[in-house]
Amino acid sequence: MTQASTRDKSATFESESGDEDSDFKPLTTQQAQEWRSRQPQLSVWRVVGFQVLVGVLVVLLTWWLSGRSQMAWSAGYGALSVVLPAALFARGMARKRTSAGAAMAGLFGWELVKIALTVAMLAAAPRLVPGLSWLALLAGMVITMKAYWIALLARFSVRRTD
Repeated sequence: MTQASTRDKSATFESESGDEDSDFKPLTTQQAQEWRSRQPQLSVWRVVGFQVLVGVLVVLLTWWLSGRSQMAWSAGYGALSVVLPAALFARGMARKRTSAGAAMAGLFGWELVKIALTVAMLAAAPRLVPGLSWLALLAGMVITMKAYWIALLARFSVRRTD
């Protein structure tokens, strides 16, 4: 009885998945090329570069508003604690993987390295930055980290529609 119900369930599943597959129409080579041309590539290095630019702007703005170099150094170290791990992550993920499993392992592995480096940099901050301002460091980190989302939004606003 259990084998019969298992066969019925697998037959039902196959017929349901067959119905879903009938709606799917693969793109032709020309359609795929047109789709790719409408989807601009966003280099991970461009995002990291944008984060560097935002970090420098945060440092200059902090120095201008506070007039204190310690605040600017703290904001700069906060930005660096985002940019340096992101650059290391980008470098690690740039390698070609032979399988999807290797790509997934690389993603998790490099993300772990990125988090560990960020935590280590934050732990070392009191010894490395004289007159550390945690508030300025946090502001530098958060604003530089959010630059990633600005870069992604800018990418989607460039998209052309036909």
